Amino acid sequence: MSWVYLIVAGVLEVVWAFSMKQSHGFSRLAPSLITIIIMMSSFWLLAIAMRTIPLGTAYPIWTGIGAIGTFLVGVTLLAEPVNAVRIVAATLIVLGVVLMKVSST
Repeated sequence: MSWVYLIVAGVLEVVWAFSMKQSHGFSRLAPSLITIIIMMSSFWLLAIAMRTIPLGTAYPIWTGIGAIGTFLVGVTLLAEPVNAVRIVAATLIVLGVVLMKVSST
């Protein structure tokens, strides 16, 4: 169950990062509130997951999910630039997350 919590926490990291962008520097109320609530939920689930998953595994996977997710949201929803170097960088992050999972006991 800890892995489910960790994955959901990572997905929520993507949601709060996107809502933070939509808040325009916390100048818009609704996206600002969503950011804070979802951020707290993400941290809470990460903390629960870390009861059984080592810090050195949980945190990199959480940030990796957030990094790849926000990259995909930026490219697909916000029309941010995509090029070969960014794709290679994203691929390396995915490989790092997979290796963390595979190497965890």
